[in-house]
Amino acid sequence: MFTTVDDFAKSWQNESGKTLKLLQTLTDASLSQAVASNHRTLGRIAWHITTTIPEMMGQAGVKLTKVQGGDPMPPSADMIRKLYDLASKELLSKIKSDWNDGLLHNEDNMYGMQWKRGLTLMILINHEAHHRGQMTVLMRQAGLPVTGAYGPSFEEWGGMGMKPPVI
Repeated sequence: MFTTVDDFAKSWQNESGKTLKLLQTLTDASLSQAVASNHRTLGRIAWHITTTIPEMMGQAGVKLTKVQGGDPMPPSADMIRKLYDLASKELLSKIKSDWNDGLLHNEDNMYGMQWKRGLTLMILINHEAHHRGQMTVLMRQAGLPVTGAYGPSFEEWGGMGMKPPVI
């Protein structure tokens, strides 16, 4: 749970940067990649990450305007990427301007439970990291390069002048 707005801001800039880096490798053709016919596609997961920002944070009293939770999925990877970037930056701006450290202890009804706002911010980040992991699997299936999040990806080792780990 976050106890300071500044700690959240630093973590959000880091984590949203990782998401944006991953989204930058998506192509329009890759958006339809799915692990199975009854599962979300790569595009749907990317869009879910994007729309969860205003949906979840709206329940905590943060009203965002750039993207709405129920907005339809855009037809292009570039538009998803741009809208994610707008929502991510708008959230950071609103939290920094409208919240203070004391408000992180306020509780909101979140999905039938009471969450402190500092917990909501942590869960938002964890939710995004969870779905980034799902995306990397689908990206590999779609033949896209994968970017590293907490270390180099297989594809990035060579760019670092190193051999990838033995498989």
